[in-house]
Amino acid sequence: MIDFVPDPTLYPFASRWFDSSAGRVHYIDEGTGPPIVFCHGSPTWSFLYRHVVKRLRGRYRCIAVDHLGFGLSERPHGFGYTVAEHTAVLGELIDHLRLDDFVLMGQDWGGPIGLGAATTRADRVRGIVLGNTAFWPVEQLANRAFSVIMSSRPMQRRILEQNLLVEQFLLGATGPALTTAEAEHYRRVQPTPEARQGLTVMPREIRAARPLLEALAHDVPARLGSKPTVAIWGMRDMVFRPGACIPRIRSAFTRLDIVELPRAKHFIQEDEPDQIAAAITARFP
Repeated sequence: MIDFVPDPTLYPFASRWFDSSAGRVHYIDEGTGPPIVFCHGSPTWSFLYRHVVKRLRGRYRCIAVDHLGFGLSERPHGFGYTVAEHTAVLGELIDHLRLDDFVLMGQDWGGPIGLGAATTRADRVRGIVLGNTAFWPVEQLANRAFSVIMSSRPMQRRILEQNLLVEQFLLGATGPALTTAEAEHYRRVQPTPEARQGLTVMPREIRAARPLLEALAHDVPARLGSKPTVAIWGMRDMVFRPGACIPRIRSAFTRLDIVELPRAKHFIQEDEPDQIAAAITARFP
Protein backbone atom coordinates (compact mmCIF):
# COMPACT_ATOMS: atom_id res chain seq x y z
CA MET A 1 0.00 0.00 0.00
CA ILE A 2 1.02 3.63 -0.43
CA ASP A 3 2.50 5.15 2.73
CA PHE A 4 0.87 8.56 2.40
CA VAL A 5 -1.80 10.24 4.50
CA PRO A 6 -3.61 13.09 2.71
CA ASP A 7 -3.78 16.47 4.39
CA PRO A 8 -7.27 16.65 5.96
CA THR A 9 -7.49 20.34 5.13
CA LEU A 10 -7.19 19.46 1.43
CA TYR A 11 -8.86 16.05 1.41
CA PRO A 12 -11.34 16.14 4.31
CA PHE A 13 -12.73 12.65 3.77
CA ALA A 14 -12.61 9.34 5.60
CA SER A 15 -10.70 6.65 3.73
CA ARG A 16 -12.58 3.44 3.07
CA TRP A 17 -11.35 0.14 1.70
CA PHE A 18 -12.76 -2.70 -0.38
CA ASP A 19 -11.03 -6.02 -0.88
CA SER A 20 -11.79 -6.72 -4.52
CA SER A 21 -10.90 -9.98 -6.26
CA ALA A 22 -7.77 -8.27 -7.64
CA GLY A 23 -6.56 -6.12 -4.75
CA ARG A 24 -7.45 -3.64 -2.02
CA VAL A 25 -9.28 -0.60 -3.37
CA HIS A 26 -9.36 2.79 -1.66
CA TYR A 27 -12.44 4.99 -1.99
CA ILE A 28 -14.36 7.71 -0.20
CA ASP A 29 -18.09 7.61 0.56
CA GLU A 30 -19.33 11.02 1.69
CA GLY A 31 -22.79 12.38 2.40
CA THR A 32 -26.27 10.94 2.08
CA GLY A 33 -28.84 11.06 -0.66
CA PRO A 34 -28.84 9.86 -4.27
CA PRO A 35 -25.53 8.13 -5.00
CA ILE A 36 -22.97 9.44 -7.48
CA VAL A 37 -19.93 7.34 -8.43
CA PHE A 38 -16.92 9.43 -9.53
CA CYS A 39 -14.26 7.77 -11.73
CA HIS A 40 -10.88 9.36 -12.37
CA GLY A 41 -8.48 8.73 -15.24
CA SER A 42 -4.71 8.82 -15.57
CA PRO A 43 -2.51 9.99 -13.87
CA THR A 44 -4.89 11.19 -11.16
CA TRP A 45 -6.86 9.72 -8.24
CA SER A 46 -9.92 10.56 -6.16
CA PHE A 47 -8.13 13.70 -4.94
CA LEU A 48 -9.10 15.16 -8.33
CA TYR A 49 -12.75 15.23 -7.24
CA ARG A 50 -12.17 16.79 -3.81
CA HIS A 51 -13.71 20.19 -4.63
CA VAL A 52 -16.71 18.62 -6.40
CA VAL A 53 -17.38 16.20 -3.54
CA LYS A 54 -17.18 18.96 -0.93
CA ARG A 55 -19.80 20.92 -2.88
CA LEU A 56 -22.17 17.99 -3.41
CA ARG A 57 -21.99 15.86 -0.28
CA GLY A 58 -24.64 17.95 1.45
CA ARG A 59 -27.31 16.53 -0.89
CA TYR A 60 -25.78 13.44 -2.55
CA ARG A 61 -23.92 10.33 -1.51
CA CYS A 62 -20.56 10.91 -3.21
CA ILE A 63 -18.40 7.84 -3.89
CA ALA A 64 -14.99 8.46 -5.48
CA VAL A 65 -12.76 5.49 -6.18
CA ASP A 66 -9.01 5.09 -6.66
CA HIS A 67 -8.42 2.50 -9.38
CA LEU A 68 -5.85 -0.14 -8.51
CA GLY A 69 -2.39 1.27 -9.18
CA PHE A 70 -3.57 4.83 -8.51
CA GLY A 71 -4.00 6.98 -5.44
CA LEU A 72 -4.06 5.08 -2.18
CA SER A 73 -5.18 1.78 -3.70
CA GLU A 74 -2.99 -1.31 -3.80
CA ARG A 75 -0.48 -2.07 -6.56
CA PRO A 76 -1.18 -5.83 -6.70
CA HIS A 77 1.37 -8.20 -8.17
CA GLY A 78 0.06 -9.79 -11.35
CA PHE A 79 -2.60 -7.18 -12.05
CA GLY A 80 -2.47 -5.92 -15.64
CA TYR A 81 -3.92 -2.41 -15.07
CA THR A 82 -5.94 -2.59 -18.30
CA VAL A 83 -9.20 -0.75 -18.82
CA ALA A 84 -11.04 -4.08 -18.81
CA GLU A 85 -9.54 -5.04 -15.44
CA HIS A 86 -10.28 -1.65 -13.89
CA THR A 87 -13.85 -1.93 -15.18
CA ALA A 88 -14.34 -5.32 -13.54
CA VAL A 89 -13.03 -4.07 -10.19
CA LEU A 90 -15.26 -0.99 -10.30
CA GLY A 91 -18.24 -3.24 -10.97
CA GLU A 92 -17.35 -5.31 -7.92
CA LEU A 93 -17.30 -2.16 -5.77
CA ILE A 94 -20.66 -0.98 -7.11
CA ASP A 95 -22.16 -4.38 -6.30
CA HIS A 96 -20.47 -4.50 -2.90
CA LEU A 97 -22.03 -1.15 -2.00
CA ARG A 98 -25.38 -2.33 -3.39
CA LEU A 99 -25.80 0.89 -5.31
CA ASP A 100 -29.10 1.42 -7.06
CA ASP A 101 -30.43 4.39 -9.00
CA PHE A 102 -26.91 5.83 -9.12
CA VAL A 103 -25.33 8.49 -11.31
CA LEU A 104 -21.99 7.66 -12.91
CA MET A 105 -19.43 10.39 -13.64
CA GLY A 106 -16.30 9.61 -15.63
CA GLN A 107 -13.48 11.79 -16.96
CA ASP A 108 -10.48 10.75 -19.07
CA TRP A 109 -10.11 6.94 -18.72
CA GLY A 110 -12.75 7.12 -16.00
CA GLY A 111 -15.29 7.48 -18.82
CA PRO A 112 -14.83 4.06 -20.43
CA ILE A 113 -14.07 2.41 -17.08
CA GLY A 114 -17.21 3.80 -15.51
CA LEU A 115 -19.40 3.27 -18.55
CA GLY A 116 -18.16 -0.29 -18.88
CA ALA A 117 -19.38 -1.02 -15.37
CA ALA A 118 -22.62 0.89 -15.97
CA THR A 119 -23.61 -0.83 -19.23
CA THR A 120 -23.82 -4.20 -17.47
CA ARG A 121 -25.88 -2.62 -14.65
CA ALA A 122 -28.02 -0.33 -16.79
CA ASP A 123 -31.21 -1.09 -14.86
CA ARG A 124 -29.55 0.40 -11.75
CA VAL A 125 -28.24 3.57 -13.44
CA ARG A 126 -30.09 6.83 -12.94
CA GLY A 127 -27.94 8.96 -15.20
CA ILE A 128 -24.56 9.74 -16.70
CA VAL A 129 -22.08 12.61 -16.37
CA LEU A 130 -19.19 12.73 -18.82
CA GLY A 131 -16.30 15.14 -18.80
CA ASN A 132 -13.52 15.21 -21.39
CA THR A 133 -13.46 11.54 -22.24
CA ALA A 134 -14.17 9.09 -25.05
CA PHE A 135 -15.85 5.69 -25.04
CA TRP A 136 -15.03 4.77 -28.63
CA PRO A 137 -11.78 3.98 -30.45
CA VAL A 138 -9.84 7.23 -30.77
CA GLU A 139 -8.64 7.74 -34.33
CA GLN A 140 -7.07 11.21 -34.08
CA LEU A 141 -3.44 11.09 -35.19
CA ALA A 142 -2.19 13.10 -32.21
CA ASN A 143 -3.75 10.69 -29.70
CA ARG A 144 -2.46 7.61 -31.48
CA ALA A 145 1.01 9.14 -31.83
CA PHE A 146 0.98 9.85 -28.09
CA SER A 147 0.15 6.20 -27.50
CA VAL A 148 3.01 4.99 -29.70
CA ILE A 149 5.57 7.40 -28.25
CA MET A 150 4.62 6.81 -24.61
CA SER A 151 4.64 3.06 -25.16
CA SER A 152 8.23 3.10 -26.41
CA ARG A 153 10.91 1.71 -24.14
CA PRO A 154 12.63 5.08 -23.44
CA MET A 155 9.35 6.80 -22.53
CA GLN A 156 8.14 3.87 -20.45
CA ARG A 157 11.38 4.18 -18.52
CA ARG A 158 10.80 7.91 -18.01
CA ILE A 159 7.26 7.23 -16.75
CA LEU A 160 8.65 4.78 -14.21
CA GLU A 161 11.84 6.56 -13.20
CA GLN A 162 10.90 10.24 -13.57
CA ASN A 163 7.12 10.10 -13.01
CA LEU A 164 6.73 11.72 -16.43
CA LEU A 165 2.95 11.61 -16.76
CA VAL A 166 2.45 13.33 -13.42
CA GLU A 167 5.30 15.82 -13.69
CA GLN A 168 4.85 16.80 -17.34
CA PHE A 169 1.19 16.37 -18.22
CA LEU A 170 -0.53 17.01 -14.89
CA LEU A 171 1.87 19.34 -13.07
CA GLY A 172 3.58 20.90 -16.10
CA ALA A 173 2.97 24.26 -17.70
CA THR A 174 -0.19 23.14 -19.52
CA GLY A 175 -1.74 21.57 -16.42
CA PRO A 176 -4.12 23.12 -13.90
CA ALA A 177 -3.07 25.78 -11.41
CA LEU A 178 -2.23 23.99 -8.17
CA THR A 179 -0.62 24.95 -4.92
CA THR A 180 2.61 23.24 -3.90
CA ALA A 181 0.72 21.17 -1.35
CA GLU A 182 -1.87 20.08 -3.94
CA ALA A 183 0.85 19.11 -6.40
CA GLU A 184 2.51 17.00 -3.72
CA HIS A 185 -0.73 15.03 -3.29
CA TYR A 186 -0.40 13.91 -6.90
CA ARG A 187 3.33 13.21 -6.62
CA ARG A 188 3.37 11.35 -3.33
CA VAL A 189 0.85 8.69 -4.31
CA GLN A 190 3.21 7.68 -7.14
CA PRO A 191 6.47 7.74 -5.12
CA THR A 192 8.53 4.96 -6.73
CA PRO A 193 8.93 3.15 -10.05
CA GLU A 194 7.17 0.15 -8.51
CA ALA A 195 4.19 2.33 -7.61
CA ARG A 196 3.95 3.70 -11.16
CA GLN A 197 3.41 0.45 -13.03
CA GLY A 198 -0.24 1.29 -13.65
CA LEU A 199 0.73 4.57 -15.28
CA THR A 200 2.77 2.80 -17.95
CA VAL A 201 -0.21 0.80 -19.20
CA MET A 202 -2.70 3.57 -19.89
CA PRO A 203 -0.96 5.10 -22.95
CA ARG A 204 -0.78 1.64 -24.55
CA GLU A 205 -4.49 1.14 -23.90
CA ILE A 206 -5.36 3.92 -26.36
CA ARG A 207 -4.62 1.30 -29.04
CA ALA A 208 -4.68 -1.99 -27.12
CA ALA A 209 -8.18 -1.46 -25.71
CA ARG A 210 -9.71 -1.00 -29.16
CA PRO A 211 -11.95 -4.12 -28.94
CA LEU A 212 -13.32 -2.95 -25.60
CA LEU A 213 -13.89 0.58 -26.92
CA GLU A 214 -15.60 -0.77 -30.04
CA ALA A 215 -17.97 -2.72 -27.78
CA LEU A 216 -18.65 0.37 -25.68
CA ALA A 217 -19.35 2.44 -28.80
CA HIS A 218 -22.25 0.04 -29.41
CA ASP A 219 -23.31 -0.79 -25.85
CA VAL A 220 -23.39 2.73 -24.41
CA PRO A 221 -26.04 4.07 -26.83
CA ALA A 222 -27.93 0.77 -26.76
CA ARG A 223 -28.09 0.36 -22.98
CA LEU A 224 -27.57 3.86 -21.57
CA GLY A 225 -28.52 6.14 -24.45
CA SER A 226 -31.94 6.98 -23.00
CA LYS A 227 -30.60 7.87 -19.54
CA PRO A 228 -30.49 11.54 -18.48
CA THR A 229 -26.97 12.65 -19.35
CA VAL A 230 -24.86 15.77 -19.05
CA ALA A 231 -21.57 16.30 -20.86
CA ILE A 232 -19.40 18.86 -19.07
CA TRP A 233 -16.55 19.84 -21.36
CA GLY A 234 -13.35 21.78 -20.95
CA MET A 235 -13.26 23.59 -24.27
CA ARG A 236 -9.48 24.17 -24.17
CA ASP A 237 -8.66 20.47 -23.83
CA MET A 238 -6.05 19.34 -26.35
CA VAL A 239 -6.58 15.63 -25.54
CA PHE A 240 -10.32 15.21 -26.07
CA ARG A 241 -11.04 18.08 -28.40
CA PRO A 242 -14.64 19.28 -28.21
CA GLY A 243 -15.09 19.43 -31.97
CA ALA A 244 -14.31 15.73 -32.29
CA CYS A 245 -15.96 14.45 -29.10
CA ILE A 246 -19.13 16.41 -28.43
CA PRO A 247 -20.88 15.44 -31.71
CA ARG A 248 -20.12 11.79 -30.98
CA ILE A 249 -21.61 12.10 -27.49
CA ARG A 250 -24.59 13.99 -28.86
CA SER A 251 -25.33 11.10 -31.21
CA ALA A 252 -25.17 8.53 -28.39
CA PHE A 253 -27.62 10.04 -25.89
CA THR A 254 -31.19 11.16 -26.49
CA ARG A 255 -31.61 13.12 -23.22
CA LEU A 256 -28.38 15.08 -23.26
CA ASP A 257 -27.45 18.44 -21.80
CA ILE A 258 -24.10 19.98 -22.74
CA VAL A 259 -22.24 22.37 -20.45
CA GLU A 260 -19.26 24.09 -22.04
CA LEU A 261 -16.44 25.34 -19.83
CA PRO A 262 -14.68 27.94 -21.97
CA ARG A 263 -11.60 28.34 -19.76
CA ALA A 264 -11.15 24.72 -18.67
CA LYS A 265 -8.59 22.34 -20.12
CA HIS A 266 -8.38 18.59 -19.58
CA PHE A 267 -8.60 18.38 -15.78
CA ILE A 268 -11.97 20.07 -15.46
CA GLN A 269 -12.39 19.09 -11.80
CA GLU A 270 -9.42 21.29 -10.92
CA ASP A 271 -10.35 24.12 -13.29
CA GLU A 272 -14.11 24.49 -12.74
CA PRO A 273 -15.46 22.51 -9.75
CA ASP A 274 -18.24 25.02 -9.07
CA GLN A 275 -19.65 24.71 -12.56
CA ILE A 276 -19.42 20.91 -12.45
CA ALA A 277 -21.30 20.77 -9.15
CA ALA A 278 -23.92 23.19 -10.45
CA ALA A 279 -24.41 21.17 -13.65
CA ILE A 280 -24.87 17.94 -11.71
CA THR A 281 -27.33 19.55 -9.31
CA ALA A 282 -29.33 21.03 -12.19
CA ARG A 283 -29.47 17.75 -14.14
CA PHE A 284 -30.20 15.48 -11.17
CA PRO A 285 -32.21 17.57 -8.68
